[in-house]
Order: sequence, then structure tokens, then C-alpha cells
Amino acid sequence: MKRFFLSTVPLLILSCLGVSRVFADSLAAPVNVTIKALKYNSAVVTWDIPEGDLVIGFAITQQKKDVRMLRFIQEVNTTTHSCALWDLEEETDYIVHVQSISMSGPMSQHSEPLRFRTPKESETQASKNKDEVTMEEVGAQLRAGEFIIIVVVLIMWAGVIALFCRQYDIIKDNEPNTNKDKAKTSSECSTPEHPTGGLLRSKFPKNNNNNNRAPSVNIIEV
Repeated sequence: MKRFFLSTVPLLILSCLGVSRVFADSLAAPVNVTIKALKYNSAVVTWDIPEGDLVIGFAITQQKKDVRMLRFIQEVNTTTHSCALWDLEEETDYIVHVQSISMSGPMSQHSEPLRFRTPKESETQASKNKDEVTMEEVGAQLRAGEFIIIVVVLIMWAGVIALFCRQYDIIKDNEPNTNKDKAKTSSECSTPEHPTGGLLRSKFPKNNNNNNRAPSVNIIEV
């Protein structure tokens, strides 16, 4: 990549030295020339190339309004469509032309002139401070959003824990009633001699001793 520029050269001297450009009829001039990132002392000029043109570089002519002095910037072996302008003066009007350079060397016609004015340095600083404040506000909003999300999650967890505790209390309250029902069912099936239930035995004990058996008496009526 090769880059050349001539700074503050009078147009008359360029004409006398024969630095007139040979324009290629087949190469169209750049279009959509615009200025971006404009500051009090610098700017960036951008452009588009018509489709189908074989371009290997560009040339930019920068001139102050109402002043017959210009800056010529040329760059080859590049496909970029932008160029930075530096050492500008604040509150100054400028005119910029862009040309394309073909593979064979000739340049295209000049693009439509682009006029722009640099702002005051104080205005640039104020705009910068405004952008910084805006970023701080965005950061504060993001932090507030994160805090809200954390609070919502904590509330949800508290609700889940409260629901679990309530269900646990209900289960604990039902356990005594269940034990009472079991005890009632068991008492209905029990006897005084068998509190836990069972068969009712005779209250008269059996005497298996034959010697103590009372004699039987048979009475016969005539």
C-alpha cells in the first residue's frame, strides 16, 4: 500500500507543474460521498464505487472554502472506501472531492463536491460528555433491572418455602387423628380379659382333678 499527499499546495502551482489528471472515460466517479465521525480537528470521508469498476486506489482533494489552497491525498493498492482527514480547523468550511484510480493508472472524474463544517471544540467535548452520561444512565438501568430480577426470584423462592411449610403442617395435624382412629378400631375388637382383642373364654375354670370331682346323685321317683 502506497500513500501520497501534498499539503497546502496552491492550485496554480499544480497546474504549472503539469499535475493535471488523466481521466478514464470508462471509470465512473465515486458516489454517496459522506462525512462521518466529524470532530473539530478531524473527520472521516466515505464513498461507494459503482458496481463493475476495477479500482485499486483513491485520491482525495481537500480544500478550505474560499481559499485557493488544497490538500491532495492519494492511496493505491487498497480496496478501502474511507479515508481520515486530520489537522482540520474548528468552525471551518471544507470541500472534498473523491476520485477512483484504475488498474491502468488513470483516475475517474471528481465526485460531486462534499461540503462540511467542523464544529467548535467545546461542542465536541459537550457531545462526548453527553454520550458518557448516556452510557452511565444505561448502566444504571441495567443494574436496576438486575436488582428487580433478583428480588422477583427471592419472592418466588419464599413462596415455594411457605407452601412447603404449610403442607408439612397439614400432614402433621392429620397424624393424631389417624392414630385415634386406629386406637378406636382396636378397642372395639377387645375384651376385659384380652384388651388387645381375641376369643372370649369361659369365666368358669375347668377342673381337671378327678379326685375332687363332686359325686353324682341319681334320684329315681316311684
